[in-house]
Amino acid sequence: MVPLPTFSAGRIAHDLTLPSTREEAWRWSDLSGLEAFSVAAATGAAADLDSHWIGDGPRLLFVDGRLDAGRSRPGPVTVGAVDAESIHPLARLAAGDGWTLALHKDGAAPAGAIEIVHVATGGANHVPARIVMAEDAQASIVETYVGDGWANRLTRIELGRSARLMRAIRLVQGSGFTSLRDEAVLGAGASLVTTILGAGAGGSRLDAFLTLDGAGAYAEHGGALLARDSQRHDAAVVVRHAEPEGTSRQLWRAVADDQATASMAARVEVARDAQKTDGEQSLRGLMLKRTATVNLKPELEIFADDVKCAHGATVGELDAQALFYMSSRGITPDRARALLTQAFIADALSRIGDEPVRDAFQAAAEAWLEERI
Repeated sequence: MVPLPTFSAGRIAHDLTLPSTREEAWRWSDLSGLEAFSVAAATGAAADLDSHWIGDGPRLLFVDGRLDAGRSRPGPVTVGAVDAESIHPLARLAAGDGWTLALHKDGAAPAGAIEIVHVATGGANHVPARIVMAEDAQASIVETYVGDGWANRLTRIELGRSARLMRAIRLVQGSGFTSLRDEAVLGAGASLVTTILGAGAGGSRLDAFLTLDGAGAYAEHGGALLARDSQRHDAAVVVRHAEPEGTSRQLWRAVADDQATASMAARVEVARDAQKTDGEQSLRGLMLKRTATVNLKPELEIFADDVKCAHGATVGELDAQALFYMSSRGITPDRARALLTQAFIADALSRIGDEPVRDAFQAAAEAWLEERI
């Protein structure tokens, strides 16, 4: 690792220590641009953002890592110092002020999805977040990343017994880099579903470490990563089953065009006492051109003997016969490619339970595909 100076809000904050591609966990990541972002100055000029809001519930707008209070209505979310830290090499930079959602037992659920829009205007910004949900609490959170620059986030999640959290994350930055790190602990019967769409032009590194720490917990983490030109997306997710009867699903779809690279590493760890675990991984990549690259790495590490775990990984191209059939029915070749690609990623986005949110994410994916026509 090479330490480099980094800036936050125009000031030197700390040394930036970047992982090397010689490290196995980072061999597919391209962090070469982070040095420049860390010393660049943000303009602070946020454009019209109305198109990024989906519903009319609680909303927060962060511009370069700082809350725009005038255009936010936080509802149950508090903004300020966050009790969250990590040893992850990028997430450890996300310290200080951020946002916290704490839901107590028998408390009212937030009215609608909580929406958070993160705007980068150049430079680097680092924001921590913490989500603490007591027994039976429920919430839905939608995060959108737009603009240009390096947006770096750490989210710590603690779910009590039977708590349920749905998260949808939309990466549509015009350029730059987005790095996300989720660290979650799920209690008995708790449920965490996270769906990520990468449909911008910036690069990304998406990390998660989820621990099913109670019997019967459920975790789902996945999404669709769309890359073009020389863009790079990199996802690395670890799900640890620590207690019996847990269920996990990792479903990822990657599309790479031009000279782009999409990489996905999914790992399931099953502890000795985590009997009757049900873990499944589905990693599929689609190369729109043979100059593109898709890397897939599914892993299972199982120490229990009464489990049902499976993984699958495939990389391919669009079906030539399907393209021929569609062209024979009057569909142009470019339109046929877009329709088949849309069908390829559809099951990843269908995991979003809130229909307006799902529609917005599908629209963002379709807009990416339309640009290919």
